[in-house]
Amino acid sequence: MDDAFLDALLDDDVVDLYENAPCGYLSTLPDGTIVKANATFLRLSGYALADLVGSKRFEQLLTPGGRIYHETHFAPLLRMQGQVREIAVDLVTPSGERVPVLVNATMKVDDEGNPVVIRAAVFDATERRGYEQELLAARDAARDAEVRARELASTLQASLIPPTLPAIAGLEVAAAYRPAGAGDEVGGDFYDVFENGRGDWAVVVGDVCGKGVEAATVTALARYTVRATAARGRRPRTVLSALNDALLRQGAERFCTVVYARVRLDADRTRVTIGAGGHWLPLLVTLGGAVSEIGRPGTILGIVPDPHLEDTTLVLQPGEAIVFFTDGVVEARRGDDLFDHGGLCDVLAGCGGRRAEEICTAVLDAVLAFQDGLPRDDIAVVVLRVPPSGE
Repeated sequence: MDDAFLDALLDDDVVDLYENAPCGYLSTLPDGTIVKANATFLRLSGYALADLVGSKRFEQLLTPGGRIYHETHFAPLLRMQGQVREIAVDLVTPSGERVPVLVNATMKVDDEGNPVVIRAAVFDATERRGYEQELLAARDAARDAEVRARELASTLQASLIPPTLPAIAGLEVAAAYRPAGAGDEVGGDFYDVFENGRGDWAVVVGDVCGKGVEAATVTALARYTVRATAARGRRPRTVLSALNDALLRQGAERFCTVVYARVRLDADRTRVTIGAGGHWLPLLVTLGGAVSEIGRPGTILGIVPDPHLEDTTLVLQPGEAIVFFTDGVVEARRGDDLFDHGGLCDVLAGCGGRRAEEICTAVLDAVLAFQDGLPRDDIAVVVLRVPPSGE
């Protein structure tokens, strides 16, 4: 095999490699006029060589949006950097079909730095574009599903919490609820304030173990069982005992903690009777800012047939407030630190003489600030206050 034959064979291989490379090759003048194109590019673009060389500029093969991008980004970057990589555009074939491509290009300059020719490699990106569109569609679907889940959780949660609090003559009532995290899951915290008779009111604050639809089912059971029982037996321990029985009959393997307060408004005094089933005891805040617990601890509800439950009665003086809360307040975490019961007492010590709404806001703001605005657990707070005469 002589040298001339080898040279001819190599020349043929080089030509074939250029013409039928895995990507399209294109050479243009600095103004974009096409001067050379390989067979792969012709197949990709749908043009014949005679239709391109000397008569078309590269940007003329692009969509209107692609032409704008070529003018504002592709060409300036190429002039400044001497090369561009992975520019995504669409070629438009003579039949009007769009072909997604990725373009890498370099600019050759002469000894004086003047541009001479632009060489481009054009890759078929049809499959990649399809994959990207699938990813975008999946992302949009996931985002829509997240929005729907959040809306569903919000709607379901709203059905378990009074939309508005009743106006009670001679008593200020305020409440706040903040779901954990982004609020896209139904929590187990709940509260209720309702009337049992003339001058006879009930306040309920509770926390069902767990989250989600099953927890919401138990929350609904707890709330409506309490309302139904309170109409027949108004002692807190009676109401909580009935709720315990209902939970055991339900067999949902969910327990809950609840504090129930009966509030009786007479002409000259406000009597409050409190019973707690495994829940944090409410706190009394005096006009001067003294803070103390009210009531006696009781058994968590939904676990044993005969829970230990006790009632405690006190007369709420003008200017005094009772603060009910769930464990999302005192068990709020920041790293290894707990907001804790002491943190809540510190906040309330500065709330003596403040209105119920102001006390509620102060507690919620303090807990959220402690967790940098993103609570790890649901938060529920209810405040009752007897306003001083003349306020």
